[in-house]
Amino acid sequence: MWDLARITFLGTMAGLLGTGGGGILLGLGRRPRGAELSFHLGLSGGVMLAVVFQDLLPEALALGGVATSFSGLVLGMAALMLLKPFFSRGSRGGLIQTGLFLGLGIAAHNFPEGLAIGAGYLASEQLGLGLALALCLHNIPEGMAMAAPLLAGGAGKTTAVLLTLAAGLPMGVGALAGGLFGTLSPVALAGTLGFAAGAMLFLVFHELLPEANRLDYPFAATCGAVLGIMIGLALLVVF
Repeated sequence: MWDLARITFLGTMAGLLGTGGGGILLGLGRRPRGAELSFHLGLSGGVMLAVVFQDLLPEALALGGVATSFSGLVLGMAALMLLKPFFSRGSRGGLIQTGLFLGLGIAAHNFPEGLAIGAGYLASEQLGLGLALALCLHNIPEGMAMAAPLLAGGAGKTTAVLLTLAAGLPMGVGALAGGLFGTLSPVALAGTLGFAAGAMLFLVFHELLPEANRLDYPFAATCGAVLGIMIGLALLVVF
């Protein structure tokens, strides 16, 4: 029971310090506007693309094959398409909607990462701690990506930070599940990873990049996207 509590705490802290830390870092500065906002949106899109194509999809394909992985991907995209009208009604602007959608995609991504922490900790305490640190660092730019449109759309800094913290909580839930059940079956985990990949791809191509280019600073958006891909790949290779 004590190990399960430690696993859940470890996963929760990795999620909170990752996405929440990114939200805090961005909240300490001024609200992004113009070219700066376009750069941040492009950057977040680039980081997410790196995570999808270097981490989520390769792992899903290795575990469950093409059919399961791509079925999960389609379901992830479809889920966000169905949920979008509900977010549209409750948002105070397009940018806040973008930030909330990002939070939804990050939350979907964090659950299987939490599973990895829980299963890794059961195999070796050292492995679980290493995974938690690596995933925490990966989530910092994602938290910044989520906070940028929220702040630019008029959300208060405290609200933006709290929302980024909330997006990290599913990692704790995933860690708890990983600690309870050891791990999901390869097919189930592949579908979960594919679902997260589909949700993130929808966010990048339907929300982030169109919004970044709509601001009339395409060069800033392009530079941000390329840099985001480089940062995402570097983090995935190093950790």
